[in-house]
Amino acid sequence: RFAAGCGSPRGRPYGTWPSPLSPQSLAASLRLEAARLDSDGQTLVWLEGRSGRGVLVAQDVVGRDASRDLTSQLSVRAEVGYGGGDFAVHDGHVYFVVHKAGRIYRQAISGGQARPISPPAGKAAAPTLSPDGRWVAYVHSDEEEIDRIAIVDTDGSHWPQILVSGADFYMQPRFSPDGKQFAWVEWDHPNMPWDGTRLCVADVQSPGGGLLARLTNIRQIAGGENIAIFQPEFTADGQIAYVSDETGWARLAVQNLNNGEAKWLTPEGTECSLPAWVQDRRTYALLPSGNQAVAAINENAHQKIVRIDLDSGEMQPLDALAQYTTVEHLTASPVEDRIAFLSSSARQSSRIVTYEFGADEPRIACRAAGETIRQEALSACEAISWPTAAGETAHGLYFPPASEQFESSGAPPLVVWVHGGPTGQVLAGWRSEIQFLTTRGFAVLAVNYRGSTGHGRDYMLRLRGNWGICDVEDSISGMQFLAENGRADAGRAVIMGGSAGGFTVLQTMAHQPQAFTAGICLFGVADQFHLASMTHKFESRYLDTILGPLPEAAEIYRHRSPINFADQITRPLAVFQGEIDKVVPQEQSDMIVRALEKSGTSHIYHIYEGEGHGWRKAETIEHFYTAVDEFLTKFVVYG
Repeated sequence: RFAAGCGSPRGRPYGTWPSPLSPQSLAASLRLEAARLDSDGQTLVWLEGRSGRGVLVAQDVVGRDASRDLTSQLSVRAEVGYGGGDFAVHDGHVYFVVHKAGRIYRQAISGGQARPISPPAGKAAAPTLSPDGRWVAYVHSDEEEIDRIAIVDTDGSHWPQILVSGADFYMQPRFSPDGKQFAWVEWDHPNMPWDGTRLCVADVQSPGGGLLARLTNIRQIAGGENIAIFQPEFTADGQIAYVSDETGWARLAVQNLNNGEAKWLTPEGTECSLPAWVQDRRTYALLPSGNQAVAAINENAHQKIVRIDLDSGEMQPLDALAQYTTVEHLTASPVEDRIAFLSSSARQSSRIVTYEFGADEPRIACRAAGETIRQEALSACEAISWPTAAGETAHGLYFPPASEQFESSGAPPLVVWVHGGPTGQVLAGWRSEIQFLTTRGFAVLAVNYRGSTGHGRDYMLRLRGNWGICDVEDSISGMQFLAENGRADAGRAVIMGGSAGGFTVLQTMAHQPQAFTAGICLFGVADQFHLASMTHKFESRYLDTILGPLPEAAEIYRHRSPINFADQITRPLAVFQGEIDKVVPQEQSDMIVRALEKSGTSHIYHIYEGEGHGWRKAETIEHFYTAVDEFLTKFVVYG
């Protein structure tokens, strides 16, 4: 395998392998964020993140014309909550939200200037078009963080009106194919969208005379305080599909709106949703035939695309797409059996893919990276499970060191990667930070600790009251499990994570200071009281469930605030922070670093100007990976 037969791998210490993935190459990669097919099925539009800008790109998927940029002057990004729901496509036009302005703009795909159709007030997200193309319904959050669903005409000649309000949060507005009904998902504090939501349906009344539509006969048809609903879609025959975890697993269902009877389409033991951290996530799409759907089914953190008959429930895997193990933003042509989606695998960086049923192979519309590295030189992941300290079972993905040119003896150093959220999951897809580490000779364990999604509702609910316990215990026991099986060196183990994962890093290093050799914390939570008082509306009551409501749970907040125990951190720690982070403000990292300075603990601290909750700028990404490499070399490889 080495260099197509040019020689055998050479011996070199773990952690020092020259990698084909450089910080510069990772910084140059695109962020592929969503894809949509136009209503005629002829044009594919997707969103690329290029350093700090969001650019819409269009391509004729029938004539195979070259792609071209649509928004060269305006940066596209919605900012309700964590964002998402950036654009929609209909009848030869794109409707998109402009970064910082929060307004919806309309632009013809064929050319011409974009123009706003909503006023400069508040923030818009998740635009959805009525079938006749007259109206745009969208989620809106005003300056006082009051959320609602609003409507405006596609010409922008009328002032928008409120369609529905009164709940704390809204997501996923949808028109029926005949335009006579409207659906959405809503919920209230203290729930998060994976805790419990309501699926509501209403009749659309068009008053005529150029006036905007309004809703009547509003009713809840599914969901509740302890049932989470995800992605409603009306079928062509007047039913409604959605994903619900009512049975304990997030399963696709279709409900008859006349009698309320629901039929489950995907099996127990698999999940068909993603935690709704952002607007307009999509894991399935309805095909124009009317009784067919395609869905991404998640089992053991691996997704696969299946085709489902809505009448019989028969499910068939699409073997032509089996190479992709993560799938999101599934969209279907309304007129042809063609789908598009964003996908990747552990050794395949992100792509925008289209597929016509009956074709031998899918077509790649866009690649996030050059794909010049042979897959054999990258790490393939393995789903693993292990016993926890509490006698339960935790899950994760193990990525061994990978190289075609180098090898080492003994057990490799390990990086335990802790996902954010904390309600989330690491899927078996492309993770640049993981491949950056494995190709240098580190093993990586991505921990889907108790409380993560993808393993059923009961597993997800284990986090209630246990944030800072389950995630810490499972990170340590996962590392020990691998060490006992000779797959990791416990004497050279690092814990790494961002946001909620950064909190787990800090909490572990403060309360279990000898467990890991070093830690890497990206914008981690250090003070739970500060977080509860300063974070944005979307998460402002999140801690009520995963820690407890205040003031009753004040002692829990104190014990789960690493800043109160920072003097116990004795192992080296790298801290990275965005200057304008509104989710975990810079003060959180500043507090930890001041404590490290006072105790004399080895550390590095980097604050990135103009960055928020995650890195977007190319220069930031390059610097971050360079700094991580230097930190690990100094304190782990040669420490």
